[in-house]
Amino acid sequence: MAAVSLKFLSTVSAVSKNLLNRQTLSSCRAFISHTQQQAPEDEFHVNYLDGDRKGIVVLSMRRFKARNAMGRNIIQRFIDGCQQIKHDNSISVVILRSEVPNVFCAGADLKERAEMNNKEVGEFVQKLRGSVTELANLPMPTIAAIDGFALGGGLEISLGCDMRVAASNAKIGLIETSLGLIPGAGGTQRLCRVVGPSLAKELIFTSRRLDGFEARDLGVVNHAVQQNDAGDAAYQRSLELAEEILPNAPIALRMGKLAINRGIEVDLDSGLKYEEAYYAQIIPTKDRLEGLQAFKEKRKPKYQGH
Repeated sequence: MAAVSLKFLSTVSAVSKNLLNRQTLSSCRAFISHTQQQAPEDEFHVNYLDGDRKGIVVLSMRRFKARNAMGRNIIQRFIDGCQQIKHDNSISVVILRSEVPNVFCAGADLKERAEMNNKEVGEFVQKLRGSVTELANLPMPTIAAIDGFALGGGLEISLGCDMRVAASNAKIGLIETSLGLIPGAGGTQRLCRVVGPSLAKELIFTSRRLDGFEARDLGVVNHAVQQNDAGDAAYQRSLELAEEILPNAPIALRMGKLAINRGIEVDLDSGLKYEEAYYAQIIPTKDRLEGLQAFKEKRKPKYQGH
């Protein structure tokens, strides 16, 4: 029993040294429990919230032992999760989070990748890039809750979301050039679309690591919050942001996302044509009529997503 206790305390101590903010004892116990053994299907969860939060879906990365490093299994689970919710019209907002203490995602699983030949490495990176594209192509608004490390592929995954929220203890950066690589899961393309090409080049060329507040000041994330004792401050702020979005018409949210995403890739005149086309898809919906009627009657609209 004493040996088990010493092992437990030693593990807690090791975890604590790596945390920038102390986690609760219950979080440490959960972390240790999950690192002992975890089924492959348990590495990624799709959670449908209910009650006042019905319409919000939380995608949870849960690869505890490997700090959410993206290996073959979790990448496939990630893709499957995105495909599961992609055509669900009852979903208004998606939050991507981690349940691993102090980690959003450690990036690609380099230990797994070290055992691959050159052909396998290329296929692996292509699938990782494809998983971020699956996330980016979700039709509803998406939010990344970054409670901890999001380096390399971890940041690239968050860039697949429409919005990002970071806790103060986050460590955010595309650090691939320090490893003799370049970002391979879309980072060279998505970061420059968020902060502009000049700043994106600086961040990639220097492999700079930013905390949550620095990332917010540079525009890499939308919001930054002080980390809490539970280690989920970014997730809690993401829920608040999702709750702001939730009352709005689901079809309008999706058409607005499409208009923005398509429009930023073309010139202004072409972008306005996209806006016109997606606006036209809203005109025949019952939600549009409900919005007008609710405004007239001075009440909150009850949108049904059709």
